Amino acid sequence: MFYITAAPDEIAEKVVNEVTKRTGFFADYIDGLLPKVLSGAIEIIIAIIIFFIGSKLIKFLLSVLAKAWEKHDVDKTIRTFLNSLIKTACYILLVMVILSLFGVTTASAIAVLGSVGITAGLALQGSLSNFAGGVLILLLKPFTVGDYIIDSGSGLEGTVKEIAVFYTKLYTVDKKLVVIPNGMLVTNAVTNVTGTTKRLMDLTISIDYSDDIKLAKTILKKLAEENHYRVDSDINVFVKELGDSSVDLGFRYFVAVDDYWDARWNMLEEVKLAFDEAHITFPFKQLNLHMENDAD
Repeated sequence: MFYITAAPDEIAEKVVNEVTKRTGFFADYIDGLLPKVLSGAIEIIIAIIIFFIGSKLIKFLLSVLAKAWEKHDVDKTIRTFLNSLIKTACYILLVMVILSLFGVTTASAIAVLGSVGITAGLALQGSLSNFAGGVLILLLKPFTVGDYIIDSGSGLEGTVKEIAVFYTKLYTVDKKLVVIPNGMLVTNAVTNVTGTTKRLMDLTISIDYSDDIKLAKTILKKLAEENHYRVDSDINVFVKELGDSSVDLGFRYFVAVDDYWDARWNMLEEVKLAFDEAHITFPFKQLNLHMENDAD
């Protein structure tokens, strides 16, 4: 059997004191935590406000620079490159200002950026080569914004829309936006079609071995002479190669750069119609098997 030696009033008083002690501990903990939470929330709100205002200021600065460069007739290629470079630098500076609100000093931020930069440099050698490629393109000017170029490495071609820090944007003939790393454009052979006012239309037309080569050459020469896209008197039609199942005729003449694709599509259609009318066939790859019976 258990006996209660303390009076009920004493027991109640002890329970109340114990509860008060525990609730007092949590109250003190919350009272100490609340200012830290509020302070952190205020710092985050201030950081968001600074980032928003800083972004607006950066956009305003870039627009002012764009007007100034346009006023002084600065090359469009240099403008796009410097815009990308200045924008990147401004956002790095803005991030450093925001970090200073959280107690990160400028010296510490620079040291961290330096160590991160070395690590990133080793891991992102391709990006660094792209940056170096952008600088070389800017200095050497193998092409500028608005030029039509062909990259021999990737086979991509189009009109240069923008030359940024790490990449170059092209608009293809079918209005697709293609992004090519600057490093590729520096290491690969790049053809600048806009460097001249005319472009060579170089076609290969294949005919069957049984067809009349002279007739085919005459038809091709006549089509070129009557074609309104042609801008030069030079027309070359010749036997380019004797293939496995066809005679390949080379067909060359010059057209205006801006008319190249329309001229190409138009001529291919005219060749097909003219050869059909003259009963000249377009061969397809085939394999002839000759079987011999061995005499017993």
